Amino acid sequence: MEPAIEVKDLTKNYGEITAVNHINFEVRKGEIFGFLGPNAAGKTTTIRILTGVIKPDGGTATITGYNILEQALKAKQIMSVVPEMANAYIDLTAWQNLMLIGELYGIPKKKRQERAEGLLKEFGLYERKNQLARGFSKGMKQKLILCMALLTEPQVLFLDEPTSGLDVESARLIRDTIRQYNRDGTTVFLSTHNMEEANQLCDRIAIINHGKIAAIDSPENLRMKSSGLKSVEVSFNKPVSANELSKIPNVMQVKKIGDKIRLYTDEPHSVMNSLIDYARSKGLTIITFNTLAPTLEDVFIKLIKEHEED
Repeated sequence: MEPAIEVKDLTKNYGEITAVNHINFEVRKGEIFGFLGPNAAGKTTTIRILTGVIKPDGGTATITGYNILEQALKAKQIMSVVPEMANAYIDLTAWQNLMLIGELYGIPKKKRQERAEGLLKEFGLYERKNQLARGFSKGMKQKLILCMALLTEPQVLFLDEPTSGLDVESARLIRDTIRQYNRDGTTVFLSTHNMEEANQLCDRIAIINHGKIAAIDSPENLRMKSSGLKSVEVSFNKPVSANELSKIPNVMQVKKIGDKIRLYTDEPHSVMNSLIDYARSKGLTIITFNTLAPTLEDVFIKLIKEHEED
């Protein structure tokens, strides 16, 4: 099957700085693909190239087979973009914003009206459809921008930090909507700083750092491959020195997390037995005791550090 997005040897320089450094990856049709990286890693530059905003200095990018340079119009007709700094037209009402997008994309009047009505109801904005976007909160504007992006029924949807700065309820609604449209066949390219969001939503993720791809895999596979990031989390009925617990055999690192202590290890079973012995010898009661797989955030930080050391 032809990929939804195919990137080959993509490169972009700004003077002496290489923002995107000969990267290669594919996004399969129908998946939610996460694109993660620290600030200035090359995420936004890559999205701007893929969506035709800027031109690369080398390499190619195709959207469902359309070359973004040579067939830009056809590529743009099948995608929608929600940039991180997006804004609706604030001097238009919510309804007028949607009608304008519909006209620009050549959507017949009846169809665009039906789609706009459905989307505004879905996002809880229908009662405010005749109010100027100027008076909308950040969360309402973000919902409206997503409505505008979805009005065209895109095959590929680019989202750059779609829930950044939103309240919990609005962020959850947007995540649920992303899942729904993905189930209906939309391919989603998601750039986010939110590790838990990537973990919840993405089929696969790519981690980019200093313009290079550090890893591509499913969140679960990345976690399982990251040896040394398993941990045992424990809390006692009395305060215990994290430094003292770091002397336990097979413990690589110790962190205090609230009222709990997390011990990173490749041998969780051995460390658990040592903690039980430690508690007995000190007359302590164990309150909580859990083994934890590495979080996506743990994996992300480890991969970034390894990539910077190479």
